[in-house]
Amino acid sequence: MTCKAAKETIVSKRMKTAVAELQASQSLLLSGELDPRVLSEFRDVLNRVRNVAWAAHQSVAGKANGEDPASVGTLLATERVRTAYQLCCLIQQDLGKDDIEFQKGQLSELHTVTKKLEKALKERL
Repeated sequence: MTCKAAKETIVSKRMKTAVAELQASQSLLLSGELDPRVLSEFRDVLNRVRNVAWAAHQSVAGKANGEDPASVGTLLATERVRTAYQLCCLIQQDLGKDDIEFQKGQLSELHTVTKKLEKALKERL
């Protein structure tokens, strides 16, 4: 078995395991005993995974058809921007809540990276 074939087998097994776990999670979701925030975050993660899976599928199909897979990078970047926007909105809401405790170091790191991002965004726009 080649290294590529072994890697494909491992990836396939992990995907099958993930699918089985998600299917098993259905009963938990239907029980109605979930924190709405946890459920919202779960949905967001599933949506991101769905979008990445779609981009990966597009890439595989593009390669099979002899197309340039460069557009997949664009799709993934677009998804990251959408996700970042959603996360920023949620973080902004969290910062206004007294019952949520943040570590100062993490907030400082987030502040630093958002300043760098702001500069890069200004240059792009």
